[in-house]
Amino acid sequence: METDLAAALDTAWHLLTRGAADRRSPMHTPVVASVTADGAPDARVMVLRAADRATARLRFHTDARSPKCAALDGRPVSVLGYHPGEAVQVRLAGTARIVTDGAEVDAIWSNSTPFARRCYMVEAAPGTPRATAGSGLPTDVEGRKPELFELVPARANFALVMIELTAIDWLHLAQGGHRRAVFSASDGWRGQWRVP
Repeated sequence: METDLAAALDTAWHLLTRGAADRRSPMHTPVVASVTADGAPDARVMVLRAADRATARLRFHTDARSPKCAALDGRPVSVLGYHPGEAVQVRLAGTARIVTDGAEVDAIWSNSTPFARRCYMVEAAPGTPRATAGSGLPTDVEGRKPELFELVPARANFALVMIELTAIDWLHLAQGGHRRAVFSASDGWRGQWRVP
């Protein structure tokens, strides 16, 4: 059971970093929540691609045509992850930014597998109505790995969701008594214990 603030913050970042690297980790797919332009709550599960403690940033990938880009870009967001094996919940607050161009985006795109890039070949924007169930991929690509030349046009649909964290709320659930700590960028991530 954590009784040291620095160790609690270390645990939160360890779970996030491991979650980004390990697709089997429960922290690999946190919930990202925001508020739409008309004030309605909106949440979605997203794949955590990177967690960088030095910059206090998280990275996710998305289709640049997705309505969530407008809902997230430049706005406050909340990220929620839970690791049942560790009995730790991590709630994160920050500001999202959508990035579609630049060397970093190009490098991440180039290092992605053809199957990962295939997602961005869908012919219509995510959320577009369809008459029948389907992936939205071109029929000649459905069920196969595309050739690299086929993926070139899909790059225009690829975007990063970068979240600059401003707060971390760490909660450890334990039979002997829960522990909760809150950390803020504004106080240099020193942290404060809170009643769970």
